[in-house]
Amino acid sequence: MWFVSSMRIHLRILFRRFYASGLPILPLFLSFVWAFPVFALDSAPVATAPVVKTNSGELRGMLLPSGRAEFFGVPYAEPPVGNLRWRGPVPVKPWKGVRDTQHFGPPCAQTIVGNWNRHYSETGREDCLYLNIVVPHWPAKAKLPVMVWIHGGGNISSSASSSLFTGGTLVDHGVILVTVDFRLGVFGFLAHPELTRESSHHTSGNYGLMDQIAALRWVRENIAEFGGDPANVTIFGQSSGGADASLLMISPLTKNLFQRVIAESGAALSFGAPVREEVEQDGQKLAELLHAPAGKDALKYLRSLSADDILKVLGPDDPGSQLIFGFTVDGWVVTVPPMKAFTRGEEAPVPMMIGTNSREYYTPTSPSELRNKIADAYGDLAPQALRLYGLSQNGQGEMDPLYGDVADQWFADTLFRCNAVMQAAWHQTAQHPTYQYQMEHATPGRPLQMAVHGGELPYVFGFYPTSGYMGGAYTDADRKLGEQIEQYWTNFARTGNPNGDGLAKWPEFGSTQAYLRFTQGGDEEAAAGLRKMQCDLYREELSFTQ
Repeated sequence: MWFVSSMRIHLRILFRRFYASGLPILPLFLSFVWAFPVFALDSAPVATAPVVKTNSGELRGMLLPSGRAEFFGVPYAEPPVGNLRWRGPVPVKPWKGVRDTQHFGPPCAQTIVGNWNRHYSETGREDCLYLNIVVPHWPAKAKLPVMVWIHGGGNISSSASSSLFTGGTLVDHGVILVTVDFRLGVFGFLAHPELTRESSHHTSGNYGLMDQIAALRWVRENIAEFGGDPANVTIFGQSSGGADASLLMISPLTKNLFQRVIAESGAALSFGAPVREEVEQDGQKLAELLHAPAGKDALKYLRSLSADDILKVLGPDDPGSQLIFGFTVDGWVVTVPPMKAFTRGEEAPVPMMIGTNSREYYTPTSPSELRNKIADAYGDLAPQALRLYGLSQNGQGEMDPLYGDVADQWFADTLFRCNAVMQAAWHQTAQHPTYQYQMEHATPGRPLQMAVHGGELPYVFGFYPTSGYMGGAYTDADRKLGEQIEQYWTNFARTGNPNGDGLAKWPEFGSTQAYLRFTQGGDEEAAAGLRKMQCDLYREELSFTQ
């Protein structure tokens, strides 16, 4: 799988380049949810706060004047600190009395990767395994569909505890929303030989994915008390969150924990397929940087260090900056490479919606640099790729009004778009309902950028910021588009089919590879064969290198 290994190298280079440049656009999987303070939207509680009994104890939430109920900072596992660091999540110990859940829990510990996540990094803690629940009207009068959100950020940064996710109008379409924080980076995905030896499952890493699974189990056991239907759960996520949702589809540990999946700008193949032994090498390098002793005493020493002691060697300007801790085929949470699972039809047999944005992110790369990257990645198929992108015979490529310059096109195709197309095709082949979309509508005031990475989030959640990266002068037309997107998403969560009254027909992916465009003009248009020639070649290259 030299292609995937090559792409991982390119990703590391991109991380270092963007960190060093200070550019306002982050690399792969860093969700552009920055500079979002906890906005106060209709947040003043009324006199009678709702109280709910869970299997760990009672919770007191907030009842808003609109009738919406919110429960923030709900623990779903014990704090993974001390001897619980780098172990699977442990169920919450029951408490006595009523626990207030009126404030977000802390973000999970993370390095600073840019000004956008500085606040999360400065306030982050290892004690972060909390979720947030928003109920559209209290008390719920029927078993409502449940949507569980997995945030983006490369699995190294960001947080689910943001008003971008909890303060919008998505729940007004008759769903209960749950947003989940989970361990990130070195605390969520470190693999090390000594961790593998101590594990009863003979593996290490993927603790962040285990946290997500623990949160889904908590939802199954408790959400009925909030008015939710534990048998109608949709997991949805963006960027690395979309990739995580896709990985949960192939985990043997998630059976019956969800009934639908929505993956936004992230697919199972997005992380490649690193095996545990490969990732353990980075764990050993980190232990050396932290001066850990060799052998079985290494874990005791590493667990005695503070979170800051560990994070300080992993920043963009620090000696461990090239160490990237993420998903691995560990033999327990994920037992086979994602491509193998999907091509065999071994993923969860549930309806899936998947899509990408037209531009994703800006990637300043000269034509000569791009030729070298394509030659390295595509091997014998490089001449075909160069012709497709207008780069053969010293061509300079062409600017596409929808997809951007040739570098934007290639990076979005190979890191986002074609992975999503392939996952959709495999899932459809396994005869599961599959729907694909492309977001093309730009943040207001920035139409020349088209839809960049994370640009769909305000429309999905019905929250329209006026400042920050996603800030804009959103109009009634934007809110109308958002209303339509929210209806598609919640219809899908309710029934497994996004279609409904008053909406343009969204065809199934099918043999024509149909998809729905959310256009710059604010309309919905059906199309087929998204970037077909580019994605067919990409698929051929991946198949050739297996």
